[in-house]
Amino acid sequence: MPKRVESVVLHDSSTPVIGDMEKGGSVVLTSVETLLNQARANSLWPLTFGLACCAIEMMGSAGSRFDLSRFGSEAFRATPRQADVMIIAGRLSKKMAPVLRQIYDQMPEPKWVISMGACASSGGVYNNYAIVQGADQVVPVDVYVPGCPPSPDALLYGILKLQEKIKRTKARNFKDLRMVELTPRELESVS
Repeated sequence: MPKRVESVVLHDSSTPVIGDMEKGGSVVLTSVETLLNQARANSLWPLTFGLACCAIEMMGSAGSRFDLSRFGSEAFRATPRQADVMIIAGRLSKKMAPVLRQIYDQMPEPKWVISMGACASSGGVYNNYAIVQGADQVVPVDVYVPGCPPSPDALLYGILKLQEKIKRTKARNFKDLRMVELTPRELESVS
């Protein structure tokens, strides 16, 4: 008969719980996946991709009044190779769509996209031939922030929702847990 091992974990309000990690004494038990997701969620580096008036609100969210740095996202990057979150702020024209896709392809894995404002999410009031009717036609979008323009605290709420999504992410295999790309990627052609 196989041995049955039971463990009893006492939890009170003084024992901190982060995700599925429990700390008691000097021992922390968790999975590598949970630890990586926690680190990734709390150190997001956004890429500046402001296209219209929503970009002003995005800049305001990094100011002292709203303080985006509380969530580990104060380092806005100007290069896609150092960013892991693309915030599309404003209306996306069909002329700018290939550039957006190229910049998205240059970002390292794992990467996420926030569509900020009505114009980026659905075309907004610009229902014409020149504006893409939603950024999700060009790149996969993880979080939509509604508004015209959305306030900086709406963007903060969107970043909190993205952090929750990252923390819930389950890896399908060991390759999904990688922190560094081992092989160079082929860039897709943008038409």
